[in-house]
Amino acid sequence: MGVRGDVRGWWERAREFGASRPQTVDVGIALLVQAAMTMPFVVPRPPELEPATWPAYGLTTLTVVPLIWRRRAPFAVLLAIAATSALYRLAVEGPGQPLPYTGLVIVYTIAALSPPPQRLAAALLLVVAVPVSVWLNTRSARELTFSLFVFAAAYVFGRLTDARQRAARVENERAAARERARIAREMHDILSHAVSLMIVQAEAGPVAVRAAPEKAEAAFDAISATGRDAMAQLRRMLGVLREGTEGPEPLEPQPDLGALPGLLEGVRAGGLEVSYGTVGGVRSLPAATGATVYRIVQEALTNVVKHAAARTAAVRLAYGEGVLEVVVTDDGRGPRRGARPAGGGHGLVGIRERAAAHGGTAECGPGPEGRGFEVRVTLPVAAVREVAR
Repeated sequence: MGVRGDVRGWWERAREFGASRPQTVDVGIALLVQAAMTMPFVVPRPPELEPATWPAYGLTTLTVVPLIWRRRAPFAVLLAIAATSALYRLAVEGPGQPLPYTGLVIVYTIAALSPPPQRLAAALLLVVAVPVSVWLNTRSARELTFSLFVFAAAYVFGRLTDARQRAARVENERAAARERARIAREMHDILSHAVSLMIVQAEAGPVAVRAAPEKAEAAFDAISATGRDAMAQLRRMLGVLREGTEGPEPLEPQPDLGALPGLLEGVRAGGLEVSYGTVGGVRSLPAATGATVYRIVQEALTNVVKHAAARTAAVRLAYGEGVLEVVVTDDGRGPRRGARPAGGGHGLVGIRERAAAHGGTAECGPGPEGRGFEVRVTLPVAAVREVAR
């Protein structure tokens, strides 16, 4: 397992290096091909054959050099290789090669990087060039079959590489879209919650100024604190999206269950009485699940402040065997008559999406005995014995 992990890590580092320095990789490939094509020149030749000459070796090098530009102009490199290979075959008496190395590399490159017209033109060129080369060399059907096979294999490997890269790009785009959606939900929750509390405090401020000035001062302090907290959270979220900065900004962890008391205090400062309780054996949750519970409670209470005209609300966390149930209820006006219980605006949609992302469910509708409104979310969590283990 350790050896396999080391090999995989080495391979991943090599791929990252190749992606960041493609020109260096192309030079390395050209040197490797040159080394392979040098072997027939250094191996002793039979006495009946003429010795290998420096002009022949120089022409071999001239065949390899175009590979340095194989990514920039693959079809032009193919034409250059075909021309130098034909010149090597017709003008000098040099040793043959066991494999057409340069041709295989450029065919693979064209199949992986070039558009369909260039791929078609390359295929037509090979259909003509390969039989002619075999006819000039051995006129053997066996060599013709082998040559067509290896070139076809190089083309297939190139197309497979292109398909894999396309799939990777699609997955990266999907991952980026999911991340943008997650950040959009986070920003919606932050802004909606903060603005709702600030509006409630601002509306209560003029009344408090006339009736109880000390409460007015507390309301304005709550508005200021809520605004500062929202700005800090938005600054962290936008720091994730910022590109081109001199260095990454330190990111604070997402809020979790430990931040719920502060959230409830902020809501209570707006005039809504909020009770909080737990049922069952309270246990630690994964960071992602804790952040999801925090955001669900935040969005549910924001809906209470904005739409319910409620005086009290209750937040309850029920820990079961392998499940956590989050229930937020209020004594407000409840759902409008004729409205679908599962409906709602972006806030309820966000709650359902967060629950579904963790394999859970969300139900929204009238509260107990038809009074007020209730949000009930069920999330799968580790069982008590799994946490103990």
